[in-house]
Amino acid sequence: MSDVVEKTLTALPSLLSLESQPGSAKLSSTSKLGNLIRGITELTSKHEEERLIQHELVSIKERVSSPNTSMMKELMVRAIYCEMLGYEASFSYIHAIKLAQQGTVLEKRVGYLAVSLFLNESHELLLLLVNTVLKDLQSTNLIEVCMALTVVSQIFPKDMIPAILPLVEEKLNHPKEIIRRKAVLALYKFYLIAPNQVQHIHNKFRKALCDKDPGVMTASLHIYLQMIQEKPEGYKDLTASFVTILKQVVGGKLPMDFNYHSVPAPWLQIQLLRILSLLGKNDQSTSEVMYEVLDESMRRAEMNHNITYAILYECVKCIYTIHPKSELLEKAAKCIGNFVLSPKINLKYLGRIQRKHDLI
Repeated sequence: MSDVVEKTLTALPSLLSLESQPGSAKLSSTSKLGNLIRGITELTSKHEEERLIQHELVSIKERVSSPNTSMMKELMVRAIYCEMLGYEASFSYIHAIKLAQQGTVLEKRVGYLAVSLFLNESHELLLLLVNTVLKDLQSTNLIEVCMALTVVSQIFPKDMIPAILPLVEEKLNHPKEIIRRKAVLALYKFYLIAPNQVQHIHNKFRKALCDKDPGVMTASLHIYLQMIQEKPEGYKDLTASFVTILKQVVGGKLPMDFNYHSVPAPWLQIQLLRILSLLGKNDQSTSEVMYEVLDESMRRAEMNHNITYAILYECVKCIYTIHPKSELLEKAAKCIGNFVLSPKINLKYLGRIQRKHDLI
């Protein structure tokens, strides 16, 4: 068996909090989950896998239907695993919802996780979760609020958005940054599936963009990228703000947690560059605001890692999209040349794609 599988099995008890109290043996249910994973990895044919999973599903169904079942959390995890392998465990859907409604904090966590994996936004059973989400959004327990916001940002009935929208808006002013960040992501989900229902809170999006916590600010960029793609002229006044944020990111002003291979917040840089390219297209005055930060971004993103190649590529695309400046065009052309001459096939491909785009 591979080391990865062994490490996974070793971590399962603590991950699922299935370890028993000090001084006693581990719960047998932990070994059942471990044995299921081990058994599947040791099979040699699809037919054997189907037979094993069907037997497992029958066992889970019998256990969850028992009125005295005390291991619902672990049974849900086993059902999730079976569904991940492509086998239907629809009998467990209603039990996942009940676990999210009635369980302890840890059980609610597993229940919410199972619901988000089992159901889609149009599933009829999802309506049964609405009242639970409403209750948890009003809870004084931060963990319950976080879980509710997480499931809302993943799956939630479109028709029920008005019922929870005021509560989610309220969380934008929460003192804890993790709650504000999750609230922004929930609103982003609402914007994707029902944009007309969040049109009235655009000013709150702007507040999130200026949030003192970098995570909240980063979450707000998802919404802005989507909105600017649809109507760039409505957000020209925010160009200076995006430029300032990019300067801070490139200058390493964000916490070290945002760095990747010593590169300051690379995915945030890429997202900001895409936003700037949309805002500066066919607009000289707006483009002039971003020339300096584009030059700085290219200078700092040296060709020494895959992620810096991605930043350079976005810089080049942005420079060729906005109103042209000769000095930047020269640097972009040199960067494309380095891509084309690189011994790495992927970089050659990037260079040729961008070169072809520039010639059209």
